[in-house]
Amino acid sequence: MVAQHSPRVGILIGSSSDREVMDGAVAVLKKLDIPCEMLVRSAHRTPEQTRAYVESARQRGIGVLIAAAGMAAHLAGAVAAHTTLPVIGVPIASGPLQGQDALLATVQMPAGIPVATVAIDGAKNAAYLAAQILAVSDADIAARLAAERAERAEAILAEPTVQG
Repeated sequence: MVAQHSPRVGILIGSSSDREVMDGAVAVLKKLDIPCEMLVRSAHRTPEQTRAYVESARQRGIGVLIAAAGMAAHLAGAVAAHTTLPVIGVPIASGPLQGQDALLATVQMPAGIPVATVAIDGAKNAAYLAAQILAVSDADIAARLAAERAERAEAILAEPTVQG
């Protein structure tokens, strides 16, 4: 049995420089009351530790993994190769191609090893997608997601009308 406050979402970042972008995912998950953890793991510099983390995730209560990396470093693909948990890739804008290489590396996965991919620096949408995946089997998360969407809709509708 997994403790109720164990992380449900694991966020892996390729380097500490990705933390600023991925703090947006942590903020969304906190707002939705979904426990998460974020740690630095590299597909290329710490492959054994990355694999060990991913392979232990399900047993620790993780239901979705988010992997973020810049340039052509392919953390999300390396993560997906070691699990059948849903993996969401976040390409990070860095290097001379400003994330275009990371985007292509993340979406071009071979058949049978999928990685759901959000926009470059799309940390918040990665968190929302993780929440939606968890909500398939968790009515409380589904209710919190619906309430949060309603709040955002109300905020838009509360904007004043400008007449010219």
